Amino acid sequence: MFTLESLLETFQTGSGFWNPIIWVVAILVAFLIAVILRGFGNKEYKKNTGQTQAFLSGNPEYEKEQMHIKSSNIYWGFTESLKWVFDSLKKMHTGNVSDYALWFVIVMAILFVVLIVGENLVGAI
Repeated sequence: MFTLESLLETFQTGSGFWNPIIWVVAILVAFLIAVILRGFGNKEYKKNTGQTQAFLSGNPEYEKEQMHIKSSNIYWGFTESLKWVFDSLKKMHTGNVSDYALWFVIVMAILFVVLIVGENLVGAI
């Protein structure tokens, strides 16, 4: 049965130790440092003013639809260079969860076979 003493005792491992009291103290010290650093912040900040707007390199802010940059524009070069990969993935994409579960099982089976064969090869050396 767990007691408070058994939960608070130091747990020795092969590469160090773990003690919940030390972690609580470390978290409190980190929180205290964060509060102190926050206290040095600029006191002139005002909510609901121009200070809260995003900096857009000096450009005026328009409506969201005009400002939005689509990901197809940002990643155009990446998607164009790997178009053959994306086209083959689109063909494989069915939207059926059963298909994804089957792929997961197949990949896991291949992984286990590779691991078992690799372990046997290393053991034979």
